[in-house]
Amino acid sequence: MEIASTDSKVKATENKTAEIELLYELRIYTFSSTKQQQLIEDFYSLAIPALNNLGVEKVGLFLEYEPASPKKLFVLIPYNSLTHFSEVSKALDNDLNFQQSAVAYLNAPADEPAYARIESSLMKAFKNFPSLVTPTNETRIFELRQYQSASEAAGKKKIEMFNDAGEIEIFKRLKFNPVFWGETIIGAERPNLVYMVTFEDLKDKETKWSNFINDAKWKEISSLPEYSNGLLINLITSTILIPSPHSQI
Repeated sequence: MEIASTDSKVKATENKTAEIELLYELRIYTFSSTKQQQLIEDFYSLAIPALNNLGVEKVGLFLEYEPASPKKLFVLIPYNSLTHFSEVSKALDNDLNFQQSAVAYLNAPADEPAYARIESSLMKAFKNFPSLVTPTNETRIFELRQYQSASEAAGKKKIEMFNDAGEIEIFKRLKFNPVFWGETIIGAERPNLVYMVTFEDLKDKETKWSNFINDAKWKEISSLPEYSNGLLINLITSTILIPSPHSQI
């Protein structure tokens, strides 16, 4: 009865569209063996349908294009609100069928763990890109970018540059096929923002970034002293990803 009640609360939360403030959870798993990778991916083959049933519309599951050591798997989970996040977690914990079917991952023994560690962060969607957008169903690579700032004020100014100065619109116009933009509100290396864009392949990535750098509107915005990268960003990280077979993005 508790599970049904929780599920009803989740659906009620979805219907209150005026209250929706989309959040993204980004989980990064580190693992060192094919067996661990299989355990994690098998777990999400079960978890993704369960999350969908609880109002999580699309779940992204990605591997590195060129794996480093230790290897990593990235999971992107969108929620409609903090309440939705809490209720989904509670529902999964109370779903005995799910817990039993995922026991190999959830109860992996200490001498044969399912992964090394999970790094998790929670992000708030940008106001000018409030929803997750899934690309067309074709072969594609994804670029996950993080911009770290030296202060909260600098981080907010960079977000303003994306939202109000029109930087997001440049990405759309140049067909970067963006998936999301988010401000990290809980997680490591704050203040930072994270976003994901997509390309057909590495050559397409190179072409589009060249077009971006040479775009007249971008040059206009970036030439303003208040939006100087030197003031707003002190580290950019870029990770090229490919979707796992179970990914819905």
